[in-house]
Amino acid sequence: MTVSRAATVYDVADRAGVSIATVSRVLRSPEAVRPVTRERVLDAVAALGYVPSGSARGLAERRTGVLGLYFPGFDAADDAPALDVLSAGGRAAPPFTVVADGTDADAHTSMLFLDEVLRGAELEAWKQGFVLMVGVGRDDPDRSTVRDMAGRVDGLMVLARSVPDDVLANLARRIPVVVLSGPPRGDHYDHVTVSNAEAMGELTRHVLSQVGDGDVVFLAGPADSPDGEQRREGVTAAVAAAGRAPVDVIRGDFTRASGRRAAEELLRTGVPSALIAANDQMALGALDVFRAGGVRVPQDVLVTGFDGIEATALSVPPLTTIRQPMIELGRAAVQVLARRLEQRDAPPLTARLPLRILLRESSRRAD
Repeated sequence: MTVSRAATVYDVADRAGVSIATVSRVLRSPEAVRPVTRERVLDAVAALGYVPSGSARGLAERRTGVLGLYFPGFDAADDAPALDVLSAGGRAAPPFTVVADGTDADAHTSMLFLDEVLRGAELEAWKQGFVLMVGVGRDDPDRSTVRDMAGRVDGLMVLARSVPDDVLANLARRIPVVVLSGPPRGDHYDHVTVSNAEAMGELTRHVLSQVGDGDVVFLAGPADSPDGEQRREGVTAAVAAAGRAPVDVIRGDFTRASGRRAAEELLRTGVPSALIAANDQMALGALDVFRAGGVRVPQDVLVTGFDGIEATALSVPPLTTIRQPMIELGRAAVQVLARRLEQRDAPPLTARLPLRILLRESSRRAD
């Protein structure tokens, strides 16, 4: 097979009878070029099959046209089965299977928090003319993934506390950084966040109004999660303001499996009147165990979550939750990062997006 030489910008300029600078202007800012000249250049581009070189353009502009989004990986489908499509040696897999009871323990059809944030970032990056590079730092103790990403992107978006402070500060000396979620901590980064404590406090007041003197347990996330700790603070502040004893706290890791483990522990030690979870995945895991153990929700225990993922509307019963603007968080992070690339000396910006408390059957005691 013969491979023809790829057309260059010089070929386009020669065919259109213009300078290479004019070709560049047509491709970058077509509205700045006279229509007749623009059409002549675009005709030459089409005839030659010319594709602009992103690497060459990046060298000239000292830009890559790529934004980075780094996640810690705790919201991954941690209990998904291993997939190996090569070991079958070419043998065809069965086209389908039948599950007698209609359940599927390996299903991961609901959109998780980070899935939605990623979806929003992808959409906005495309609109802004950037490519999005995604890195997941699971099992990455030395943060080699994010260090490698930083050398390949124009700017970086990271989930709060997913990168050690010293590593993040070092990266920020090279490229702009936007921190997603968690409160600003006297740093000089741009932030995109939500009011975790305030919304969780309001949800807690609702739960207390339903359980009377009943006991409440908080299913917390990891202690190093800023969002999780803000939600814990919202719960404890609301409980203290109500003049009640401090709530018991069980630690999870934001996965559905950790929610199941917490609920199994409560089945052994005593099911509370209400279980407030720091995210939806843990709350859904608790619902799994309570249902299997014959514990009725909400008659025996109220359960609430946080994030507003799709599965909460489909659970049995539908789960009370606080809906984060997940897609908007991703979009806002890209917008803020794009602004920073154009305005390097602008003061740090904190964009705070609104939350919605969705009261559903899982937190409503029958009258």
